[in-house]
Amino acid sequence: MGLKKSERRAALVRYLAENPFATDEQLAERFQVSVATIRLDRAALSIPEARERIRQVAQARHDPVRALEQQEVIGELVELELGRMAVSRLRVGSEHVFARTGITRGHILFAQVNSLATAVMDADAAVTAKSELRFYRPVRLGEVLLARVDVIGRRGRVAKCRATTTAAGQTVLAGWIWVVAWPMEHTGTSGPSEDRMEDE
Repeated sequence: MGLKKSERRAALVRYLAENPFATDEQLAERFQVSVATIRLDRAALSIPEARERIRQVAQARHDPVRALEQQEVIGELVELELGRMAVSRLRVGSEHVFARTGITRGHILFAQVNSLATAVMDADAAVTAKSELRFYRPVRLGEVLLARVDVIGRRGRVAKCRATTTAAGQTVLAGWIWVVAWPMEHTGTSGPSEDRMEDE
């Protein structure tokens, strides 16, 4: 048996406080009502749509990006604490998938977490040194990718980052990315040794 309108709306407010990125479609599925009903509930409660909620969260939760331009981050930058963690959100569009299958191209998934790993660096420039990532399932057109990168170790200029991407609550990519804080004026080709990257 479904919730009464007042109960549903109270539950909606509580749920969005913990899950601000939930779409109307996801909310409709959770509360077992139509998308139109969710939109009416949001309007009555003065709750903005998902895109606006993401902007509000992003404005409140992220530091200025240093290592690249913010528009170079793949997806919408939702949260950023320099030197610690970063989160982005990407809705898969037709430009991200193979035309025949509707499956997201692998380099899109990689680019999302890789750009986050660069953005999280508290440096004027950063480059990827190495990555070890596993893809768990295909991601299809229309799905929403929520990517998170956490800095879990550091040695010298090299940071080891844990990267995870989920869609509909399921892990679709996970692994590690090593990123180097790189001086802007650096013109040489030598990089950090494999030993330095593996020590963390």
